[in-house]
Amino acid sequence: MGTRRKLGRKKIVKPRTSYGLANGSKVVIADNSGAKIAKIINVDHTKTRQRRLPQATVGDLCTVSIKKGKPELRGNVLKCVIVRQRRIYRRVDGTRLCFEDNAGVIVTAEGEPKGTEIRGPIAREAAETFPRLASISSLII
Repeated sequence: MGTRRKLGRKKIVKPRTSYGLANGSKVVIADNSGAKIAKIINVDHTKTRQRRLPQATVGDLCTVSIKKGKPELRGNVLKCVIVRQRRIYRRVDGTRLCFEDNAGVIVTAEGEPKGTEIRGPIAREAAETFPRLASISSLII
């Protein structure tokens, strides 16, 4: 059997960062796909202790439900990549970083972004995991 890349993710070892978003958290959608606010309903590729809800951090792929936006998108369940979080997290080089809001970008099932531009900065961790986000973002921190 051949190997296959899933969801546009780059195979890298991701260091553990502080989880800033739990199930039920609302995130601002930072692209021009038409959605404005989404609610996290699941975090993909996570293993937790029994009955513990999964949590997300920068660069994680989540399943979200659109709460505000265009009428045809409202209520839909889509995939989203977290690009900013309010909670302070530490990088491997020792720097600590946080953003002003919790934000995500809507992606397709293959990991391609639905929008054509990203408003505001995105974290380097998200850009390294999903290279297509780096190509359409205006600023990478």
